Amino acid sequence: MKDNVTRNDAETVRERVRAGYGEIARAPAASRETRVGGCCGCGPTGCAPGPATADDVARRAGYNEAELATLPEGANMGLSCGNPTALASLKPGEVVVDLGSGGGFDCFLAGPRVGAKGRVIGVDMTADMVSKARRNIAAYRERTGLDNVEFRLGEIEHLPVADDSVDVVISNCVINLSPDKPQVWREIARVLKPGGRVAVSDLALLRPLPDEIRKMVAALVGCIAGAVLIAETERDARAAGLVGLRLEQKPDYVASLASFQDPLYQRIAAALPPGTKPADYVTSLNVTARKPG
Repeated sequence: MKDNVTRNDAETVRERVRAGYGEIARAPAASRETRVGGCCGCGPTGCAPGPATADDVARRAGYNEAELATLPEGANMGLSCGNPTALASLKPGEVVVDLGSGGGFDCFLAGPRVGAKGRVIGVDMTADMVSKARRNIAAYRERTGLDNVEFRLGEIEHLPVADDSVDVVISNCVINLSPDKPQVWREIARVLKPGGRVAVSDLALLRPLPDEIRKMVAALVGCIAGAVLIAETERDARAAGLVGLRLEQKPDYVASLASFQDPLYQRIAAALPPGTKPADYVTSLNVTARKPG
């Protein structure tokens, strides 16, 4: 998305994304068990069936079996493109905010790491996702004995979180969906305490996508059409006042998703110039930074 996107355009993007992920949240559990994955494997009516499960996608994104085994049923919906909880190196007692928390996947992994004195706040703009995540809290409490995770309805451009109140912000394959990414980074800086840090796993562009792909609604909901160049992500984070910025490309993730034979990827590949493939344009990107002070 361009920085000068109009308010109407931005709201149209949000409504399309909200509708797409609402359908994913409402999809029967059986259909979620066999879909192809990642955030980028999802179209406007949810994720297409395929040979990969949500756990397959999570493993490719960097999660291990021990982490997956601790999750409430249905929390993992195959929407990951990295492992920000590992990137963040969470510590006991910290307050964590997860941008675009979905069914609570990363929140439920972060909770035991910050412990009883810590707090994890998931924020998502899709009511169905928030409801799903809240329903998963009971199973999380039963498994861990902890009551330190909550979910709030809100947009990541306008976080329902106080200034200077958070130790760590994490996000997993979500910022690329925002029509106002500079504002998201400003919000991250606003809510972080001085010295607080951010760990984001997202999709980014190695080079601009053809216009045909950027206009595809399915690609937008699937995290590809809204992705921006790596240099733009760096610019936005620095402009928000964050320092110590590190950006690490993970190209193997996108290449592995193509092997799942996802229909969205097949459509995208067909629209690319001859001799190129999605992994030539899109990469998984780990971003870490901190707020001065």
